[in-house]
Amino acid sequence: MVHERIRPFNTADTYPEQDLSNDLAQAVVARDTVYLRGQVGQDLDTRANVGVGDVAVQAERAMANIDLLLRECGSKLDEIVKITVYLTDIRFREPVYRVMGRWLKGLHYVSTGLVVSALARPEWLVEIDAMAVIPAERSAEAAAVREAAR
Repeated sequence: MVHERIRPFNTADTYPEQDLSNDLAQAVVARDTVYLRGQVGQDLDTRANVGVGDVAVQAERAMANIDLLLRECGSKLDEIVKITVYLTDIRFREPVYRVMGRWLKGLHYVSTGLVVSALARPEWLVEIDAMAVIPAERSAEAAAVREAAR
């Protein structure tokens, strides 16, 4: 298979209050590209919400999740090429982008920012998704690490 799914899950587990059953993954590695699911203020292991009511805390968790997932895929933050940020209120732009700026200092990625009426859960105020590459010199090594983790 050309793609590898990282941290697969079913939406029935993530959204038990909703009548959904979709098979998703937190990340997909396709050749040397990593596509991340939008990350929010939620613990990846426990699915517990983090920072309810505090957009900066939610952004901090989203960036920590992105960092963790990229490392699990054999990439890292400085390999990010594209980020999309979804805010539920334009006033959240400055606190969210300050958090992102700390995590991504000196990295010149492309970015799209959107203000949306809502995210998948009402307590989520920000969602950040990213795409990154796995450098050729780490690609085979990263695949071996992911295979060993299975």
